[in-house]
Amino acid sequence: MPGIRKSLLQLVFSGTSMRRWNDKMRPMELMEVDKQAHKMIMAWMLYMLNGSDLDRKDFIDLGDKIVLGGMYDYLYRLVITDIKPPVFYQIKANPAHYQQLTQWVLEQLKPRLQSLGDPFWKGMREYYADGASRDDLASRILDAAHLLASQWEFHLIKDLNPKDEEMDEIEANFIQGIEGFQDLIGVRELMQGNKASLGRFAQLCGQLRFQQRWSQTPRIPETAVLGHMFIVACYGYFFTLMVGGCKARRVNNFFAGLFHDVPELLTRDIISPVKSSVKRIGDLIKEYEFKELDSKIFRTLEQGGYFELSRRLKYFLGVDVGSEFASTICLEGDTREVEWDQLQTIYNNDDCDPKDGFMLKICDDLAAFIEAYTATRNGITNDQLQQALWKIRKKYQQVSLTETMHIGGLLADFD
Repeated sequence: MPGIRKSLLQLVFSGTSMRRWNDKMRPMELMEVDKQAHKMIMAWMLYMLNGSDLDRKDFIDLGDKIVLGGMYDYLYRLVITDIKPPVFYQIKANPAHYQQLTQWVLEQLKPRLQSLGDPFWKGMREYYADGASRDDLASRILDAAHLLASQWEFHLIKDLNPKDEEMDEIEANFIQGIEGFQDLIGVRELMQGNKASLGRFAQLCGQLRFQQRWSQTPRIPETAVLGHMFIVACYGYFFTLMVGGCKARRVNNFFAGLFHDVPELLTRDIISPVKSSVKRIGDLIKEYEFKELDSKIFRTLEQGGYFELSRRLKYFLGVDVGSEFASTICLEGDTREVEWDQLQTIYNNDDCDPKDGFMLKICDDLAAFIEAYTATRNGITNDQLQQALWKIRKKYQQVSLTETMHIGGLLADFD
């Protein structure tokens, strides 16, 4: 029976231990999950800009293809972690060799992904069936976003490796690769960094990889806010798939999860006990977040003419309803808060533009639970981690999303 399994959640989380640029001098450890988050943030911007002329159905279909492609690529990358990019690209250039590698990768992933049901697993097999020949809009957006996010990382390490003979070749490959996507709206602006409002927003989001979660609690592995957002996004999509969410709801929940901690760009990661320790402190923090979001992000995008990106980001962050974890629909531009049960019934269709809040909060807490659980399994024991595990178990002990999706039962698997 399809469902969310412990092994699937841990697979997605495993990217927090996968180092990038491991043979180069680095200012800090650069992790795969952070790069994937940055890549999908850029992919969302390119999706919004290059899909704006499509009708609603095609626009949603494009978003779903981008989200699925991004997750498929990430899961594939988790398996081939030990293959250096230059070697992988040589394998990819040979269709026969690439298909052999892909067959092996899919065999490794099958036990953990089949629990999501036949459509997801079949989709991943078909995604890689044609080898490296994909050239549709969704694939080009993902490829461009991949290069832009990797180049952003490269700029972090470039000056630290002046004697490395590979650096000039790597930089030239980035420039040549990105040049092939100049026809996509937004690519030039993203390359300009702080000189353009679109690039400035991408730059700000990238900085969330420097911001550690649980900053006062030792953990192995440490996780950054940026990677955490990607993990929540993946969980959000998987859970929406399992409860029978419509396509728009799946896409919205992925991107809402991907952006849910963007306010921490401006407030840092304020832990829950601080937010609840003083009366109204949580409300004051939320008011400050929205004020700073408006001045530092929304206005920046709008000044660059990206009004639709600003509007959509406000919807994901729940600006009109006061919380990113509110369940909402949007009809004719009007955002309305609804109950989760209503999303499962009368509003579970693409025309209502549904976005889960209740379920995304579950995914957010599950990601925090796995962070704490993994640290304890790796030998780190302290009161903060133990309390987090206990509180989350207690909170969801009696919570079910459907008759077959019991959150307490899922957490019970982590013994």
